Amino acid sequence: QVQLVESGGGSVQAGGSLRLSCTISGFPHSTHCMGWFRQAPGQEREGVAVINNDGKTSYGDSVKGRFTISEDNAKNTLYLQMNSLKPEDTAMYYCTARLRGSWYYCSVGTRFGDWGQGTQVTVSS
Repeated sequence: QVQLVESGGGSVQAGGSLRLSCTISGFPHSTHCMGWFRQAPGQEREGVAVINNDGKTSYGDSVKGRFTISEDNAKNTLYLQMNSLKPEDTAMYYCTARLRGSWYYCSVGTRFGDWGQGTQVTVSS
């Protein structure tokens, strides 16, 4: 069973930075993709960033140029570096992972099924 545990959230002022981490266990070493999604109160969950195991990435329009997703396979850890944070980035951030076919590349629009418990990010103006 896949287990995903996020950490690194917190409260920062606008313009600040945070680095989220997600440790992943029970996940088969195969063609896969991993990602970060977020959900603010009263809003739908939205894709923030996704990375495929060959390094191909996809970002939501609102975070392009500010956020960077990366994966450390040796540590089974997924990261999200968030710079130039804005109040509208305030949300619960969730980590996710899934297998994919070699012909398919995951994006922020891909449906994922396994989720962590989330880590809260709050950005004040």
